[in-house]
Amino acid sequence: MSKSPLTILLAQPRGFCAGVDRAIQIVEQALERYGRPIYVRHEIVHNRFVVENLERQGAVFVDELSEIPDDAKVIFSAHGVPKSVPAEAERRNLFYLDATCPLVSKVHNQAQHQQRAGRHILLIGHEGHPEVIGTMGQLPENSMTLVETVEDVATLDIPQETQLAYVTQTTLSVDDTAAIVEALRAKFPNIAEPGSEDICYATTNRQEAVKAIAERCDAMIVIGAPNSSNSNRLVEVALRSGCEDAALVERASGMDWARFDGCKTLGLTAGASAPETLVEEFVEACRERYDVMIEEISVREENVHFNLPRALIA
Repeated sequence: MSKSPLTILLAQPRGFCAGVDRAIQIVEQALERYGRPIYVRHEIVHNRFVVENLERQGAVFVDELSEIPDDAKVIFSAHGVPKSVPAEAERRNLFYLDATCPLVSKVHNQAQHQQRAGRHILLIGHEGHPEVIGTMGQLPENSMTLVETVEDVATLDIPQETQLAYVTQTTLSVDDTAAIVEALRAKFPNIAEPGSEDICYATTNRQEAVKAIAERCDAMIVIGAPNSSNSNRLVEVALRSGCEDAALVERASGMDWARFDGCKTLGLTAGASAPETLVEEFVEACRERYDVMIEEISVREENVHFNLPRALIA
């Protein structure tokens, strides 16, 4: 029986960003240099495939430092941590490595700079996300207010004479964030803005790549974890950009093939914490069911690289 034809439009850039790649390298090189176990506070990145691979190499993932013995070595995740976490590690004389993405650290520095200048900080982001928790934890309590939506801006009860600045989570929808920023500018004309874009290059590029193929697709698959902010935003961007159906899939084994029965052109991308191995696995699963033709659509080349901590390169 002949297979039905399926064209896969492969979005580029997709998958790992420089911050994720750096965080994984930190864990792998720490294991090589110091031996197992290496403890990691929270998922190093939001992807179970990556986490389980590191566990097989000797990484032990924990929720809090209280689960770590006193003589252990620990790594903080790529999403960043509140200041209280390294402070506790230092109090216990724990050896730690900080795998916070440098672009998240940049947001931390911006927030601290603006707070020292006497401004109250408005953080555009999603409540409960580890990056938001880490960013809010850089400043004293009540120094920062979370803004999630345009509607939140309307309800902000802040005296007009209050000096304000805003920063953003790095993995948001570019379009949603622009709308929130526009609302903030309208309500607080003197609000101080970041010196440069807070949404990271990888988030922006992956969303642009999805927009470039969305209207040509019957459906779009985003390879990524359900707790990955940037992956969820890619699904939203696909739907808003003219794709009739889009789904977040952790890996091929979780695909609801019946949902996409009759699909002739399928868009495929991956969130910034999803390895290319999972994209390749998904394509092979498609080949088992369809006569597949691949067309890669590239909107931008990426060549960003972040250095490892000095402790791993000295």
